[in-house]
Amino acid sequence: MKQLALALAAPPAPTLDNFVAGGNGEALAVLRTLVAGGSGENMLLLWGGPGSGRSHLLRAALAAFAARGRDAASGVAAAADLSEDGVLGADDVQRLDGEEQIALFNACNRLKAGGGLLIATADVPPARLALREDLRTRLASGLVYEVHALSDHDRRDALAAYAAARGFALPAEVADYLLARVPRDLATLRLLLDTLDRVSLEDKRAVTVPLAREVLQLLKTPDGAR
Repeated sequence: MKQLALALAAPPAPTLDNFVAGGNGEALAVLRTLVAGGSGENMLLLWGGPGSGRSHLLRAALAAFAARGRDAASGVAAAADLSEDGVLGADDVQRLDGEEQIALFNACNRLKAGGGLLIATADVPPARLALREDLRTRLASGLVYEVHALSDHDRRDALAAYAAARGFALPAEVADYLLARVPRDLATLRLLLDTLDRVSLEDKRAVTVPLAREVLQLLKTPDGAR
């Protein structure tokens, strides 16, 4: 294999279209409805474990609102400059310190009064958040959805579909090899498929486990680490 200067590029910006729903179809549908203006909700909390995609959904929703001309911003610090009918994103609220919790509580009240929307994410459901009681109550007062991580079956299907869209068939054993040895988020996995496809075409080799192993070595991804 030609020694390529390979590196994982920044993943594509998260969108509602490139989110693989898996068991999260209802949460995705609700976000689409909110973006389209078909709901008067003022509060949405998305919670789930690492790699569940909750942050992807938050960033994608904010981008979709902004694309439709809605005032949208991310982070508690941005709340002061946001219009009362705007959309505020608060990622990983379990990490907020005391002052930030007060600021977010005040932002919740301002957005609710002005017809705005807060979309928050957390790693646990509202009842288990170690936050101020008034803020925890606010976060639990709106729509609450658990965001489920994709199963291996869902990931394999998503990778196979992505490979097919690029014009090549992804053998099941290659998908399994990647899933066992690299970060399992879809953004990273798709970028690896992009690289595999490029190397396969340049070297005129089929996409196989040996080729995947060589690419991982070139990318200095620790073989055997999840």
